[in-house]
Amino acid sequence: MDFSALGLPAPLLQAIKEQGYDQPFPIQQKAIPAILAGQDILGIARTGSGKTASFVLPLLQQFQKKPAARNRFIKALVLVPTRELALQVANVFHDFSAHLTRRVKTLAVFGGVSINPQMMALSGTEVLVATPGRLLDLVDSNALQLSEVEVLVLDEADKMLNLGFEEEMNRIFALLPSKRQNLLFSATLAEDIQTIKEKLLRDPLVVSVEEQQRDEEQLELIEQVAYRVSTERKGPFLRYLIKQENMQQVLVFVSSGRNADNLVVKLNKNGLKAMAMHGKKSQGARTEALKRFKAGKLRVLVATDLASRGIDVQFLPFVINYELPRSPKDYIHRIGRTGRAGATGKAISLITPEDEHHFKIIQKKMGKNVEMLGSDEVNLQGF
Repeated sequence: MDFSALGLPAPLLQAIKEQGYDQPFPIQQKAIPAILAGQDILGIARTGSGKTASFVLPLLQQFQKKPAARNRFIKALVLVPTRELALQVANVFHDFSAHLTRRVKTLAVFGGVSINPQMMALSGTEVLVATPGRLLDLVDSNALQLSEVEVLVLDEADKMLNLGFEEEMNRIFALLPSKRQNLLFSATLAEDIQTIKEKLLRDPLVVSVEEQQRDEEQLELIEQVAYRVSTERKGPFLRYLIKQENMQQVLVFVSSGRNADNLVVKLNKNGLKAMAMHGKKSQGARTEALKRFKAGKLRVLVATDLASRGIDVQFLPFVINYELPRSPKDYIHRIGRTGRAGATGKAISLITPEDEHHFKIIQKKMGKNVEMLGSDEVNLQGF
């Protein structure tokens, strides 16, 4: 199947071709026709499987048939958990809009920067990509209205509905019209899917390609290996790995912002250019770190799970779990940052004695055993 079979018009097909896409991913094949038909969607698919284009393309087509929105009365609202993901999604809208006869103004808004330029930029905006807190700031400032929103998209819905956004999300839901199309997309989703469906969705099409993406063939694209390492040797061993394998671009995951900052200090002190990316960093610092990492000017990016949403680096060769995530699903999401869209990659986990039981659970949930190697024989002097 190619994109023309999904009912998309020529201007979008031209933009798709220019972006280098030949065939639609499974979630796009199922979701795009349903969205064009006005149906609610619950889409579950791993990172790198084309979820963003699954809603961007049909929304842009729908707007070609709609009259322009009233000023500051947005028509489509895309809610995301992080600043980086807001910018990433807005860029996808811009990229696919290149040849449309009716241009659709899309704007990304998020906290950590001055609100005044965003308020001015809202004029003429029809698609708003927003983090919840900044959206409510703009609403409270009477800078925009949500009463005419026709389509609500929750991107990374698992995080939007489960990580401390509840109060903000309930406020936003109360401001939206009850009659609207709802599109929920996520790499993972909480166990209470039925509750979410009943609360937000009306007779949705459930598109789940998670299991398909986690089959043996897909996981084989990611070379997974784990090293047993004592807590006191973990830092030197990380530096040893980066130098020994000549990693020029590696994403390292930790469990907290404090741990990220501490790790970055030690990496830089040992001659490895590194920056941290977490929720307590300013927007400017996060944007600069991601920009340098994507451009290949930063060797190591150290990130927490939530801050990593929106890190989209094509052909990222290495991911290292310096600390394991709490959830097996988050582990799959982490390693899915490499081995994307048919490319191969390597995921390395550093396992202390305290981690071994949890790592066994992760492997069981994943349905794949990871080779465990020792590290005691490695001479870490000088690292």
